[in-house]
Amino acid sequence: MWRCHRHIGMGGDELVRAVAGDEVEERLGGALRDASRDEFRALRAECTALEGARELCAELRRRGLAVVLASSAGQDDLDHFLDVLDARELVDGWTTADDVERSKPHPDIVEAALERAGTRDAVMVGDSRWDVEAAANAGLAAVCVITGGWSRQELRDHGAAAVFESLVELRENLDHTPLG
Repeated sequence: MWRCHRHIGMGGDELVRAVAGDEVEERLGGALRDASRDEFRALRAECTALEGARELCAELRRRGLAVVLASSAGQDDLDHFLDVLDARELVDGWTTADDVERSKPHPDIVEAALERAGTRDAVMVGDSRWDVEAAANAGLAAVCVITGGWSRQELRDHGAAAVFESLVELRENLDHTPLG
């Protein structure tokens, strides 16, 4: 279980190999990803938006910043979460696992988001080591919240520019981050 937990936030195309090894990836990777997708779909209605998520998007928009979601989820899941967040009008675009060959920690999803934003002047907001690494691999800073099961110190050790307890705390401290 600890090995699975340490890889939360990594894209599914990388997760099986990282947790179970090359042989399991080669033999069962696709079937495991399909089963995971089906199991998650049965549970996703239970998911709720993190406190302050919509308000953070609104504040970034108010400041004139482009907001592009860079998700390792598929388009169907992202559509569901955009509805849960009720923020389609607050974001300038999004990218999904469907848009790239490799997921986090590779920079592909971040690069796709930068292309949608039309700029490289960006900062990634994330909650895992894999977000920090994907941002760094794309030449960006990452600001993190500890909602992904990674501690403040772990996120800092992996290179996060700033770490906050919540999205609410991040929004209240935007001026003290690379986003400010």
